[in-house]
Amino acid sequence: MSEQENKKRIFSGIQPTGTFTLGNYIGAVSHWGKLQEDYDCIYSIVDMHAITVRQDPAKLRQHTLEAYALLLACGVDPKKSIAFIQSHVKSHAEMNWILACSTQFGELSRMTQFKDKSQKHPDDVNAGLFTYPVLMAADILAYKADLVPIGADQKQHLELARNIAQRFNNKYGELFTVPEPYIPKVGARVMSLQDPEKKMSKSDENPNACIYILDEPDVIIRKFKRAVTDSEAIVRYADEKPGISNLMSIYSVVTGKDYESIEREFDGKGYGDFKLAVGEAVADHLKPVRDEFARLIADKAYLKECYTAGAQMALNVSRKVVAKAYRKVGFVDSM
Repeated sequence: MSEQENKKRIFSGIQPTGTFTLGNYIGAVSHWGKLQEDYDCIYSIVDMHAITVRQDPAKLRQHTLEAYALLLACGVDPKKSIAFIQSHVKSHAEMNWILACSTQFGELSRMTQFKDKSQKHPDDVNAGLFTYPVLMAADILAYKADLVPIGADQKQHLELARNIAQRFNNKYGELFTVPEPYIPKVGARVMSLQDPEKKMSKSDENPNACIYILDEPDVIIRKFKRAVTDSEAIVRYADEKPGISNLMSIYSVVTGKDYESIEREFDGKGYGDFKLAVGEAVADHLKPVRDEFARLIADKAYLKECYTAGAQMALNVSRKVVAKAYRKVGFVDSM
């Protein structure tokens, strides 16, 4: 694929833990369809990562299918990109072990997400939760990805993947591409509607804090109407106005308007008018995604055709890298 086209390769994965949030969409998934025009893109529903936290098996299967359908609904074209389900490609687990043996315990113990998730799930602090950054590195390095779209909370994990790649290359000889971050310039971080000091998250206990991209329009508008703002009643972008600044950032992304235009548009108007406008704009922006998702999720045969073909393409690319890694560490050739 990319070897012939000579494009840089991008790898990105998203967990199937419920419907994508507006933050997932604006910060990551909405860009994936555009990226496939200029890059060799590989996208995965990372269901192996999901089981580091206890999952209901039936719900995990359902969420995985829905996440895959959402990926396509958001613009990923399985004819232009490799789009697959992580557990369908054995290279990830195989590469995970090779890389785990090139990762230091101290490095993993410093991962802030492990500390955060351990506090949230104190009754299930399992080894997978501790080592999953190595699996994340395997996801990336098995495809020799040049770039990885990441948010601010994933910088530490990408840096670990870079360190592992460099350590392996130095010890065994050049094999892995050392990946660079790809960070979208606009809308990379969407904050909670109820606590604009923290990122919008599907794990938020307050149902009004998070917009899901499959929310009905009236639900979206209601949540925006309840968004936390401030007492100034002036629509302007400023560090001391995190609630309004977050809404302006969202409105800017979905309408294409810059902050100055937004400030002029709502000059002399109250927060009620502004929050309604943001809610309506987001609902309209997400309508094509909701419609396409409804069509795709009703066609399970087509989805299976796509993710099966995607897994085979992913295997064709990654197994060559795994075979070279096996040979470099000294394993006897199996064939």
